[in-house]
Amino acid sequence: MAPGNFTRVTEFILTGVSDRPELQIPLFFVFLVIYGLTVAGNLSIITLTSVDSRLQTPMYYFLRHLAMINFGNSTVIAPKMLINFLAKKKTTFYYECATQLGVFLVFIVAEVFLLAVMAYDRYVAICNPLLYMVVVSRQICFLLVSLTYLYSFSTAVVASSSVFSVSYCSSNVINHFFCDIVPLLALSCSDTYFPETVVFISAATNLVFSIVIVVTSYFNIVLSILRIRSSEGRKKAFSTCASHMMAVTVFYGTMLFMYVQPQTNHSMDTDKLASVFYTVVIPMLNPMIYSLRNKEVKAALKRFLKNSCYSKSI
Repeated sequence: MAPGNFTRVTEFILTGVSDRPELQIPLFFVFLVIYGLTVAGNLSIITLTSVDSRLQTPMYYFLRHLAMINFGNSTVIAPKMLINFLAKKKTTFYYECATQLGVFLVFIVAEVFLLAVMAYDRYVAICNPLLYMVVVSRQICFLLVSLTYLYSFSTAVVASSSVFSVSYCSSNVINHFFCDIVPLLALSCSDTYFPETVVFISAATNLVFSIVIVVTSYFNIVLSILRIRSSEGRKKAFSTCASHMMAVTVFYGTMLFMYVQPQTNHSMDTDKLASVFYTVVIPMLNPMIYSLRNKEVKAALKRFLKNSCYSKSI
């Protein structure tokens, strides 16, 4: 077909999590509950780590930003998903789709590197406790978080720009519940070698670099814990990083499942399931992981509720 005969796409149609009509309403309520828990959980973490004087440490500073990222990541995806469960025509405009992809990439790349920063924080706290407040000072914390956001923003701009630099003609049905890279490039009517290469190099670099930091940090943490003679000391040291280890395992496990599985086993249904997990489920789980396994957060929540009730009674 000659290039002049192509019709430029101005909007996309999302197939959603499932194309079965009888599942739309049940799925709507399931994801509404998940999103509600995500908002409540992450806003609670943000509030507690901001107002409680006992949670003004580097670990909780990073945790607050992780909650902000999880809240943002879920909010970029979930509201549009919920609307589409009820809508007859699941459309999204071209530039709306580009914006969603760009903002989503900012949050997902930021989460990848913030988890690595948090692993380094736990490494310093356990392996070099006497130097902790010097190595992970307020200025260093601010610098690490700022660099994380700056890098994630620049990566998102480059990746999303390359994805939307190709032509989209005629076919506009995205086999997904949001504007993700792989299903978008599958619709392109031009050569996708450049954006695919950019995305592959970016994703591989980000994952490998962050995983190396996490694995190195926890390898040294485990060695340090094993050198502690008392069982009580080992238990206390392990408890300070158990929540983060769980969050890291869930997040990186999902990401590796997405990108390391053999091409022969690769399918859009599998991608959708994994995408639901790291865009909607993980942002809901993280506040639970960090609060249920953390005595300081639970104590802060009790103090906050007690003070709130006392204020209302006056």
